[in-house]
Amino acid sequence: MAGAENGESRKQATARLAQMAVLILGVVALAYFARSVVIPVLLAWVGSMVLAWPMRWLGQWHVPKYVGALLLVSLLVLTVGYGTYQLGRPAVDWAKSAPEKLPVLREKFRRVFEPAARLIGAASSVAPAGTADGTSPKPQPVEIKDNRMAGSIFTWTGSVLGGIAETIVLLFLLLACGEQLMEKLLEATSVTRDLKQAAQISRELQQSISRYSSLVGLVNVTFGTLVGISLHLLGLPNAAMWGGVAACLNFIPYFGPIVGMIAVAMAGLLAFDTLGHALLPVGAYFLFHLLEADLVTPFLLGSRYALNPVVIFVSLMFCAWLWGVLGALMAVPLLLAAKVICDRIGALSSLGNLLSG
Repeated sequence: MAGAENGESRKQATARLAQMAVLILGVVALAYFARSVVIPVLLAWVGSMVLAWPMRWLGQWHVPKYVGALLLVSLLVLTVGYGTYQLGRPAVDWAKSAPEKLPVLREKFRRVFEPAARLIGAASSVAPAGTADGTSPKPQPVEIKDNRMAGSIFTWTGSVLGGIAETIVLLFLLLACGEQLMEKLLEATSVTRDLKQAAQISRELQQSISRYSSLVGLVNVTFGTLVGISLHLLGLPNAAMWGGVAACLNFIPYFGPIVGMIAVAMAGLLAFDTLGHALLPVGAYFLFHLLEADLVTPFLLGSRYALNPVVIFVSLMFCAWLWGVLGALMAVPLLLAAKVICDRIGALSSLGNLLSG
């Protein structure tokens, strides 16, 4: 009798696990194939959580919600647009001129790259396979039958602009009239049946993500400013641009600082004549990153916002695979939201403990 009951319980547990696996796979498939819809929704939701505190502050001054939402969204669009324009122009100019400076870089550091140059020279002296007399094969003419590059660029640009417009409109609507949406969503998805608990979770989500984003934004802006000043003192051209790039990339844990240091190292190699001077900018970048990552950010955020580093890394890879760079930017806020929900729901407390650092 007991064996039959144990077998039945195991069958029920297996069935629940199978249902959960199918549900997870379905959600992942939906998030991947419907990313043109999912990404604007998630960006707008994260933005509404970040701007929840300014909205409450405007409400204390009796500013109507629609007016406050319009003011905040307009200020956000102007700030991001101006920053993108100011950083984008020198970044595009540097990216265009970098390939032209690569031969100069090779000449500057011939001794450093001499072993690689000898290897390349030896490889180029070997006759290609299939030629008995050592002569190079006759190049085949290339015929371009259909050039769709212009159409692809036009389509891509239109989709990006459309996604930006959708995100802005949805952010405005969430700020203006989406105060109870999260509570109803928590109730509808059976996360919790207690309306009071749903309201508490919704408020804690707003407070946690808003405070976390504000602190991280302040740290990253300060970090980028210090990096820019240090690079300017070291004589690196476009130091302000590199400071802005460092601040933006620092929003992506692990991968962002690595990309920033590689870019600054390349800029230093192109700008300076000696190897020691060329490595000083990336050394300063690395030093400020160590101070920020190991001292400043843990001190400001504390244990309340500590997340498991392994979980962060895996979520970064997963979200970047799903949605690209925007997914990497949203990975940590989404993890933080999941942790807040799991900490408030007793049945999910073990998962919340797993997410904790």
